[in-house]
Amino acid sequence: MFHKAIILSLGMLTLAGCNAQKKTKTPEIKEGTASDMKNTKASEKEGIIYFNQGENKFLPKYQMNVTFKGISEDSRCPEGVNCIWAGVAIAQVEVMSTTSRPVTLNLATMDNTGRNYHKSEGFNGYTISLEEVSPFPKSDGGAKALEGKYRIGIKFTKTGATRSETTRK
Repeated sequence: MFHKAIILSLGMLTLAGCNAQKKTKTPEIKEGTASDMKNTKASEKEGIIYFNQGENKFLPKYQMNVTFKGISEDSRCPEGVNCIWAGVAIAQVEVMSTTSRPVTLNLATMDNTGRNYHKSEGFNGYTISLEEVSPFPKSDGGAKALEGKYRIGIKFTKTGATRSETTRK
């Protein structure tokens, strides 16, 4: 009798677990999503492709997978504050072509070779440039309040030769 009670209770727990797995969260639709999509399509016509933080896209035109990992540094001057230096934001963008391993590029909002900040870097025959980082930090919250909310725009420009073409045998 005791064994039947244990088996029956294990069966009930299993069925309850299956029912819990079927329930999934539906994503919340934010206001302005449709306009964001229109802006993205319009920007792609200009050659700028936008990524939200953590977003991954395969770009068939360039034959590469691009992931916006995050912002490693954001020292830009907050809105409404007078600063001596404009500051810089550095985006970590992981790129991988169909024939290479992933490479993380650190793209900055400005060029400063003394601090190793580069607005553009080359990969797989393309120059990848950081064109836009939004939103700007606010004076009350700073860059910490923006974690996970960043959006970048990057531009791809064809260069003369790919890595395999520049290697001599």
